[in-house]
Amino acid sequence: MNTWTEKEPILSIKDVHKSFGELEVLKGVTFDVMKGEVICIIGPSGSGKSTLIRCVNALNDIQSGSIKVEGVEVNDPKLDKLALRRKVGMVFQQYNLFPHKTAIQNIMMAPIQVLNQDPKEVEERAHSLIKKVRLEGKENSFPGELSGGQQQRIAIARSLAMEPNIMLFDEITAALDPETVKEVLVTIKDLAQDGMTCCLVTHEMGFAKEIADHIYFTDRGIIVEHGPPKTFFTEAKDPRTKEFLSQIL
Repeated sequence: MNTWTEKEPILSIKDVHKSFGELEVLKGVTFDVMKGEVICIIGPSGSGKSTLIRCVNALNDIQSGSIKVEGVEVNDPKLDKLALRRKVGMVFQQYNLFPHKTAIQNIMMAPIQVLNQDPKEVEERAHSLIKKVRLEGKENSFPGELSGGQQQRIAIARSLAMEPNIMLFDEITAALDPETVKEVLVTIKDLAQDGMTCCLVTHEMGFAKEIADHIYFTDRGIIVEHGPPKTFFTEAKDPRTKEFLSQIL
């Protein structure tokens, strides 16, 4: 029986190890996220950031350790993955929209087809979400008629349509040109201000500094250093953190 309460972490990661064949990608990662918190995971390419959040959504399994979402063990062989993904939304670097479906159809598909929800209710929610991501008037546009930033915002709305409690963002601005990055970041900022629990893998340091409650720096599969933005960017202690920050700030 799940007895999770909001006084406990909504996401709890304990000593997680993950390997692909002989390559150990995560080497004992541990941290907690409380409901309503925004955390940013930063670090060089190949440091395990994306693998970690894919494990949270059960897209990758783990070799050992524990990942709990609202007290439910993600690594349990009996896990109901659909129930997990209702709680944990995920947005990827690639938008993965269906090209033959309009923006609003993309948003409505999963709640209707996967959750069997009432189409009329889902359509109302979809219109509200399109407004939330500031794309009124684009309801009937196909992905090919939208900019990269607009497609990414529709992808965020599509994930929100499942009414998750946690949102995971995996370098979602990496494929965008600088002009469209800002509009996507504004959308995430709005979500955070509304109290959504967010975990972001990002290279946008200015954004991380502005939005995050806590920042985790990963390198070679471990968390090297972490802290609130106020001290993380100015008082980094580990040489690897200092070197990384000196290259990107």
